[in-house]
Amino acid sequence: MSSKAAARYPLPGKAVLFLRHLTSMAYLIRETLRWMIVKPFQGKPLRVRAIITQMDEVGVKSIPIVFLVSFVIGIILVLQTAYQLEKFGAVTFAASLASVAMTREMGPLLTAIVVAGRVSAAFTAELGTMLVTEEIMALEVMAIAPVAYLVVPRLIAMLVMLPCLTIMADVIGMVGGYAVGTTAVGIRSSLYIENTFDAMLLKDILTGLFKSVVFAAIIAMVGCYMAFVVRGGAEGVGKSTMISVVTSLIAIILADAFFTTLFYLFL
Repeated sequence: MSSKAAARYPLPGKAVLFLRHLTSMAYLIRETLRWMIVKPFQGKPLRVRAIITQMDEVGVKSIPIVFLVSFVIGIILVLQTAYQLEKFGAVTFAASLASVAMTREMGPLLTAIVVAGRVSAAFTAELGTMLVTEEIMALEVMAIAPVAYLVVPRLIAMLVMLPCLTIMADVIGMVGGYAVGTTAVGIRSSLYIENTFDAMLLKDILTGLFKSVVFAAIIAMVGCYMAFVVRGGAEGVGKSTMISVVTSLIAIILADAFFTTLFYLFL
């Protein structure tokens, strides 16, 4: 196709590129699952020490920012719901609405967004730099599978730590709501706690945790995949890092909308 024709009909080329990326992503996911689930039973053990290191990087070091964001969101949820419910004389139900919203939606979503901005970029920058400096090629020369050595520990760490961070975000968000609800809003402490636990069901917590597992897989796989398609040296690493963060955020929001609709219809 000539350059003039490509400029006139840009969509087919972009569609082919998009499908090519989907195919490559599917291949990476398949290989990652094979090295994570099948290979350990064939004498290829997981790198436990690398997994623990990644758990510290993606989980423990994300606690301060998740703590801050979830605490503030809990405050905002109670203030906003109390403002509306006050018109109907039902301000005490602000505790119920805030707790359900935090466990089902805000906790997992905001935690994933915060971690995606921090971790997805780190994965892409680190692995992309290894690709540019030919360290990944060196692994292949030494007969070490890059997917097993680099991707699997990061995926397992994300699958373990993001649900843990989500639980922490739920608790801290409800603590923040309690703090403002019993002071600024004026809800009695015992009544606030009672309404919080009366409204919250086990399925609310489980649906939020299920979402966090899906978000963890998205963050890890997008971050690693964008590293493996880096082109053009340091400039390419920066571009792929930016695309990685944007893609992760969009995919998280789309997945959240899909599963929220699914849970609303069937649960």
